Amino acid sequence: MAIDEKLAELGIILPEATAPVGSYVLVKLTGNLAFVSGMLPSVSGRIKQTGRVGEGITTQEAYDLARICAINGLAALKSVIGTLDRVKGIAMVQGFVQAALDYAEVPKVINGASDLLVALFGDAGRHARFAVGVASLPTNAPVEVAFVAEIMP
Repeated sequence: MAIDEKLAELGIILPEATAPVGSYVLVKLTGNLAFVSGMLPSVSGRIKQTGRVGEGITTQEAYDLARICAINGLAALKSVIGTLDRVKGIAMVQGFVQAALDYAEVPKVINGASDLLVALFGDAGRHARFAVGVASLPTNAPVEVAFVAEIMP
């Protein structure tokens, strides 16, 4: 099944990729790898929810925000490589959660991105990962997700 068909089956419409807000590119291709920059949970150009997970933002809400981050990353990747059918697999996911000091469910939050990538790419979406809690993220976003994809020519 083509990835666009799988996206439709999952009820996902990829947004337009947004321009970077700093001195970086959204996706850096090197060899057969695509490094997707950290994505925030923005919808229509605005962060969907701000604040700290464990202080007003629940684990489920943050999970959903991590999913949005992955969707934004997929949109950026597609804008650079033309079609997500070129994705051979996801090698690595890097997740950051702006969390309360005593918040211990950071991995559950980043599952929002990981679960989406596996649902979309199947076994090829399984990846290495880290998930860390941090004191601050850009624009007070609760979650930021980056990933590395292996690309076919």
